[in-house]
Amino acid sequence: MHSNNTDVIIIGGGIMGSSTAYYLTRMDPALKTIMVEKDPAYEKASTTLSMSNVRVQFSLRENIQISQYTLEVFKTFSRDMAVADNCPNIQFKPEGNLFLVAGGSRSQAEKALALQQKLGCQVQWWSPETIKARFPLYDPTGMAGGTFSAADGHFDAYAALMAYRAKACSQGLTCLHDEVVAIETDGRRVNGVRLQSGGMLPAGMVVNCAGAWAARVAASADVSLPVVPIKRQVFAVSPAVKPDIPLPLTVLPSGLYFRTETGGLILLGKSFDKDPQGYDFSWDDKRFLEILWPELAEFVPAFDTMKLLRGWAGLYAVNTLDGNAILGQWPELDGFYLANGFSGHGLQQAPAVGRYMAESILGKSHALDLSIFSPDRVLANRPLSEGGLV
Repeated sequence: MHSNNTDVIIIGGGIMGSSTAYYLTRMDPALKTIMVEKDPAYEKASTTLSMSNVRVQFSLRENIQISQYTLEVFKTFSRDMAVADNCPNIQFKPEGNLFLVAGGSRSQAEKALALQQKLGCQVQWWSPETIKARFPLYDPTGMAGGTFSAADGHFDAYAALMAYRAKACSQGLTCLHDEVVAIETDGRRVNGVRLQSGGMLPAGMVVNCAGAWAARVAASADVSLPVVPIKRQVFAVSPAVKPDIPLPLTVLPSGLYFRTETGGLILLGKSFDKDPQGYDFSWDDKRFLEILWPELAEFVPAFDTMKLLRGWAGLYAVNTLDGNAILGQWPELDGFYLANGFSGHGLQQAPAVGRYMAESILGKSHALDLSIFSPDRVLANRPLSEGGLV
C-alpha cells in the first residue's frame, strides 16, 4: 500500500478532518496522510462557529452511542492529546441539556428517553414542577415536561479542533494550506486531487471532510450528495437579570435554544425552514429583536430586559435526505470516502466518526458499528428515521 505517493488525502481540516487524521496516524503511523485546508484560521468553519454542544438526547441508537463515546473521550482528552508538555484544555462544562416537551409530543419523547436510559444514559423525565424548582427563572406553563441529561454540556470547539490537529501532526500528518478544486478519477477509482495552487496530488484514497462545501467537492468526481449549506445564526445577549446558576442548553418545542455562557451572557438561536442556502455569513439583529426575544421572554420572563451584544452566522451541512451523517466509501468510486451531512451534529460526533473513518480506510474491525450511515442509502434514496428528535 505504501509508496512514494501520498496514501490518503483528507479534504477539509475542521474537526471532522482533524479527528480522522488523528485516528489514521495513530492506527498506522507509516501511512502518508495529507490534510488540505483552505481556511487555516477557521474563520468560516462550522466547527468554530457552532454552540459547541454535546448531547446524548437522540432517538437513533447510533447517534446516542456516538455522543456517549465523545463524553468518554472528553474524560481523558487533555492527557491523550498532549504534545510534549502542551496539554489542551477544552473546558468541557457538563451543565446539562434540557428538552422541553409539548403535550402532543410526550409519547415520542418518552420512547426516545427509554432508549437513552436502556443504553445507560443518565437522562430523566422532569415534570413542569421539577423544571420550575430547578430553574426558577423558567415558566414551563403549558408544557408536558422535559427530558434532562446532566452529563451533556458545551466545550471550547476551537481548542478541541487545535488539539486533534496538533496531535495528528505530531503523529506524522502533513497539513497543507490550499484548496482542492477537483478530485481526479479514472471513472472507477480516485487517483488524487487537483489544487487551487495548480498542483496535482496523487493518492489512492481521498476523504471528503469538507463540511458545508462537501457537495461541491464531491460533484467534481461526478458524485451527487444531498448536502446543502444552510445559514444558522447565533446571538450573544446580556440580560439585566443574571441567572444565579448556569442554565443548561434549553431547547423549546418551537426549536428555540439557549444557554448561559461565561460572563453572565446568554447565547441563543433558532433554525427556520426558510433559512437561506449558500455561503452567506451575515447576521441580522431583527431576527433576534422581532422573533427570538419575544419567544425567549415568554419562557423566561426575567429576560424581558436584555442587551444584544453581538451575533454571528455559521453553516450547517444539512443532509436533505434525512438529517443524518453520510459515512464510508462511496459505492460507485473506489477510494472515495465520505464523512458528510452532519446537519449540525458534526462537532459532537467527531471522535466516533474520526475513529470509524480510520478503521474503514485501514480495513480494521469497527469499535462502534456505524454502517447504518452508509452512503448506500443515498443511492437507494432510503432515509433514516430519527423519530422526530433532530
